[in-house]
Amino acid sequence: MSELILDKPRSPRRPAARRNNFELHSWLFMRISGVALVVLVLGHLFIMNILDGGVHRINFGFVAGRWASPFWQIWDLAMLWLAQIHGGNGLRTVINDYARKDATRFWLKMLLVVSMVLILFTGTYVIFTFDPNITD
Repeated sequence: MSELILDKPRSPRRPAARRNNFELHSWLFMRISGVALVVLVLGHLFIMNILDGGVHRINFGFVAGRWASPFWQIWDLAMLWLAQIHGGNGLRTVINDYARKDATRFWLKMLLVVSMVLILFTGTYVIFTFDPNITD
């Protein structure tokens, strides 16, 4: 009885996987930005809604006085940027999980990036170019 000898199966060699830690950094960013946002948003809500008369004092003059200080400009800018990037990163994860086709995933992500850039640009522009001396 002769033995049947089979060649060892040959699988094509794949290139070595690159170590990309984007998802790890994304995960860490979500945790750190979430904690920072809790502090920023709760501080914002406390100052705007509870202190010194609450929401009844909020008007154009209040915002003008607040944004005259670089501290409050940076506070609001940090809140804007962290919230926008935190939310965009979360939506990117949802798109990755639920978009079935590569083309759909690509275009949804492009739409997300464009909308995020527009909102960040507009918000940053408003914060830094706000003019409290508007005349009609």
